[in-house]
Amino acid sequence: MHYDPVLYSRILTELTLAFHILFATVGVGIPVLIALAEWTGIRRKDPYYTMLARRWARGFVITVAVGVVTGTAIGLQLSLLWPSFMRIAGQAIALPLFMETFAFFFEAIFLGIYLYTWDRFRKPITHFLLAIPVIIGSSASAFFITTVNAFMNTPQGFKLENGSIVDIQPLVAMFNPATPTKVAHVLASSYMTSAFVLAAIAAFSLLKNRGSLYHRKALKLTMTAALVFSVATAAVGDLSGKFLAKYQPEKLAAAEWHFETAEQAPLVLGGYLTPDHEIKYGLKIPYALSILAHGTPTSEVQGLNETPENERPPLYVHYIFDLMVSIGIFLTLLALAYMWTQRRGSKSRYPRWLLRLIVWAGPLAMLGIECGWVYAEVGRQPWILRGYMKTIDGATTSMHVDTMLVLFCFLYLLLGFTVVKVLGKLFKNNEVHEELAAWGLEGGKPQ
Repeated sequence: MHYDPVLYSRILTELTLAFHILFATVGVGIPVLIALAEWTGIRRKDPYYTMLARRWARGFVITVAVGVVTGTAIGLQLSLLWPSFMRIAGQAIALPLFMETFAFFFEAIFLGIYLYTWDRFRKPITHFLLAIPVIIGSSASAFFITTVNAFMNTPQGFKLENGSIVDIQPLVAMFNPATPTKVAHVLASSYMTSAFVLAAIAAFSLLKNRGSLYHRKALKLTMTAALVFSVATAAVGDLSGKFLAKYQPEKLAAAEWHFETAEQAPLVLGGYLTPDHEIKYGLKIPYALSILAHGTPTSEVQGLNETPENERPPLYVHYIFDLMVSIGIFLTLLALAYMWTQRRGSKSRYPRWLLRLIVWAGPLAMLGIECGWVYAEVGRQPWILRGYMKTIDGATTSMHVDTMLVLFCFLYLLLGFTVVKVLGKLFKNNEVHEELAAWGLEGGKPQ
């Protein structure tokens, strides 16, 4: 069998990103939920919300630790697996890569202070204020690393002469056309996903014990936040579609199997594509693609046939895009359904079907994040640096990438198993009641 270092490099990078993005997402979103819980506890003088913040913060530390390991692996793999890419682009994106490290240290310092200063201040608001730098640090870290990805999609701020990069403008490279929508989408979706993950935990606990006031308050807070961030994610997603139509039309066309440039373009959901590009069994929504691309139902959308065949993204991204959008719609409708049941029914009881759906919403939100990143990266193919360098030209020629792949697979299996075991022991259900008893709440028993 022919050994292909490019293939192994892509598999290893994809594996690392897929594993890392789970921890990076909650690493960005959980601090916001922790701050919301603590602020609500202070404002309402409700110790249940304060305890939520304390317990979430303990679990957050575990995810941060794993995120650091996988984030370091990404930095290592950029240099080892994609040396030609780093030789060309490394100087242009050095600033955000450095600033991302600085943002992480900023977050880590204040996270340590935040964790070890509970009950150390006369005024609780003082401790709450320490959460703000943690949020700033985690969100800034996401901002800087996302600008690197944005640069790969719309590179600017340099010139390429005889294979060498010259006339570098780091700020122009960092604030490229893809930066606003990509950063906004990453942040909004991270906040949304984290809210649904915590809501899923609360819903699971309520299914086991429907009377716990602690978990009811957790569900109310997280589902309210989930609705707000779901709407924000949908709004940014609409802007992202308009960005793609202008700057990466082939990526949008591949996602919608839109081959011929045309006005009043429909949006295609599902279906099967024949070899002669005929769509069968797909649901076509009239005018929707034109609206997504340009905001009007009669606007013209560029077709994939305008792009040379050797520069077209893989057409299977259509299914990835559909799954991502479908999950986003489902999560938004689920958050609305929760609000509706709160207004119509008892605020202390939830339909079991609703709780079950919320439990599924956590994994689905994570799957939506994975789909989003797969679409972002695969949809850019065959380019690693769009318009300048193809993926096949940026990879290493080393004959040992397969060995690295095996070693990193073992590392991620070990990390995944460790995280599940540690978080499982940390958040055993009976521990909640013990802490409630220690705080003098619910008598140590669910109510």
